[in-house]
Amino acid sequence: MKFLHSMIRVKDLQKSLNFYCDFLGMEIQEIKELDDCKLYFLGNKESGDVQIELTDNFEKPEEYKNGNAFGHFAFQTDSMKNTSEQIKKFGYDWLYEPFTLDAVSSTIAFIKDPDGNEIEIIQKNK
Repeated sequence: MKFLHSMIRVKDLQKSLNFYCDFLGMEIQEIKELDDCKLYFLGNKESGDVQIELTDNFEKPEEYKNGNAFGHFAFQTDSMKNTSEQIKKFGYDWLYEPFTLDAVSSTIAFIKDPDGNEIEIIQKNK
């Protein structure tokens, strides 16, 4: 078996594309239109074949509820300082500001996407 993608439903497609593509550096690799929705498969060279599928349902409920079983998506950065500057530039805020986890030699932080999904940012420390 090969893991291909994770799917999330988005309320505002443009805000989500700005977050995942412009801020996190992903790119649209494929778009599929179904009878009731449009699927946007995002990836980047660094992640190989693994993708995030943004599902834009044509009929949206008032709100989507994030389940308590889903944790987060994780992205690696080379520079937490540069990422912090990008967060300010894009008008986002940290959910949990960067902190060091010596046990795994990493600095980590969390931000939320436009739909409230948690995104972990990891900088591997040398």
